[in-house]
Amino acid sequence: MGTSMVIGDGVLTPCISVISAVSGIKSLGSDAVVGISIAILILLFAVQQFGTDKVGITFAPIILVWFVFIGGIGLYNLFKYDISVLRAFNPKYIIDFFRRNGKKGWVSLGGIFFCITGAEAMFADLGHFSVKAIQVSFSFVTFPALIIAYSGQAAFLRKFPGKVENTFYDSIPDPLYWPTFVVAVAAAIIASQAMISGAFSIISQSLSLGCFPRVKVVHTSAKYEGQVYIPEINYLLMVACVIVTAAFKTTEKIGNAYGIAVVSVMVITTCLLTLIMLVIWKTSIWLIGLFFMVFFCIEAVYASAVMYKFVHGGYLPLVFSFFLMVIMGIWHYVHHQRYMFELKNKVSSEYMKQLASDPNIKRVPGIGLLYSELVQGIPPIFSHFVNNIPSIHSVIVIVSIKPIPFSKVALEERFLFRQLEPRDYRMFRCVARYGYNDRMEEPKEFEEQLVENLKEFIRHEHFARDGEITNEAVSTGQSFNAEESVQQVNQPRLSSGRILSFNTARSTSNGIVSAPVKGAAEEMQFVQEAMEKGIVYLLGETEVVAEANSSLFKRIVINNVYSFLRKNFRQGEQIMRIPRTRLLRVGMTYEI
Repeated sequence: MGTSMVIGDGVLTPCISVISAVSGIKSLGSDAVVGISIAILILLFAVQQFGTDKVGITFAPIILVWFVFIGGIGLYNLFKYDISVLRAFNPKYIIDFFRRNGKKGWVSLGGIFFCITGAEAMFADLGHFSVKAIQVSFSFVTFPALIIAYSGQAAFLRKFPGKVENTFYDSIPDPLYWPTFVVAVAAAIIASQAMISGAFSIISQSLSLGCFPRVKVVHTSAKYEGQVYIPEINYLLMVACVIVTAAFKTTEKIGNAYGIAVVSVMVITTCLLTLIMLVIWKTSIWLIGLFFMVFFCIEAVYASAVMYKFVHGGYLPLVFSFFLMVIMGIWHYVHHQRYMFELKNKVSSEYMKQLASDPNIKRVPGIGLLYSELVQGIPPIFSHFVNNIPSIHSVIVIVSIKPIPFSKVALEERFLFRQLEPRDYRMFRCVARYGYNDRMEEPKEFEEQLVENLKEFIRHEHFARDGEITNEAVSTGQSFNAEESVQQVNQPRLSSGRILSFNTARSTSNGIVSAPVKGAAEEMQFVQEAMEKGIVYLLGETEVVAEANSSLFKRIVINNVYSFLRKNFRQGEQIMRIPRTRLLRVGMTYEI
């Protein structure tokens, strides 16, 4: 729900930020304000494809000028109109305010809450800046500038209480009006950028956890993993922003929705952080209780106030987040059940031994690349294929594509191999690891790299079996434990589960040049000839359905909703750039 609310922020923040900035030209009429806002929003989403790195160089100067402007104008108003408003920092006035206004004071908290919105968006900038940079800039620039700006507006309202509707622009001195307007629009765009980037980042993380349907993720920075661009989500957010802006028209109505989204994110974050403090950090129970009571009580009061506006547009983020929650929940549930089905029904070693001795199974010349998400064992789609078509390629490589949290993976460390039993069946397991800034090669280039690394692996495996390993090491080919290879992605330098190190040009004692053993040369030649015969891509076309005795609700979720999502989002061969002319789909039904 928190994730869905943050994605909803990616829709509401641009709308309310841009409209509030453009409202400085209300003399043109509300329709003109809405039209200009929509044009700015479309332009904002259009430049997302260039990445924050390309446009972010202008962010710091514009934001710094913005804070100087609002801070300076605040000081001007404070000293010109009524500096005594600083007495409002006395907490006593909080009690007086609620005692005097009662229910109206409580309802007004929904508007007061907007003074602190934006703080929840700072997490999105962790993809661009360090924690220390955000702490320093917020504490010594943002916070003081905002406090001075709000105090200056309060002083202005003491003199002109009737101008409360458009206080910000009315309180600007005439010579600074248009410069402030231009900077305000630029600052609103940058503020919107933070939440759009945050939506991209959180969807990318959800995708890697199997909690979101497949989408194309483009990494726009080689330095920061969090800077990503997702074309499909970008255009969906743009359409949603345009619709919300055109339908709601004013910041007041959008604000009712925005407040609920932001305070919901804060409440959920407080609850989850409390859980982390309890289970992970194992903090003192008294400190945990103090933290939870202080933050939860404050946020709960604000939440109750913003919920008062539920029927006045506040329902929008809840409907939007509910829709996203349904999509993410269904996708994760079925994705997990599908993976567990493959894990439980993977091909047994006994089956492979029977297959190797079965004279009815014909070996077809060439290499078959069978794609699978499993990094251990042989997926059930393989046995289904052999049972229906009693033939198999002379060399089979089960390929798993694994993205890892590094910018780039060196070519010599990309492919990790293991030979499956029985060895004379020439079946190999391969994990191909890609960093977030690596491009997926064209099919021909990928095939050549895979085959070359496979031949190196065969050479080293024969050396290992025949006792030809030397102590002098140059790490080239890799043999691996698939489970360990996935676990080791957090190491500074990538490595395989079991690296065999060789110097293939030297013998162990007298320095005489030696060649690979005869068996290795024959196997490598066999693989090369198989490649020349042709490479075919085998992809499982698995249909996931609910078991016959499942409930009606489960059948609707799996047979209809999940099926619709899977058909309308990116397919596996689109992501892996598989040539359709050499793609062989193998159909199978998974009952879960």
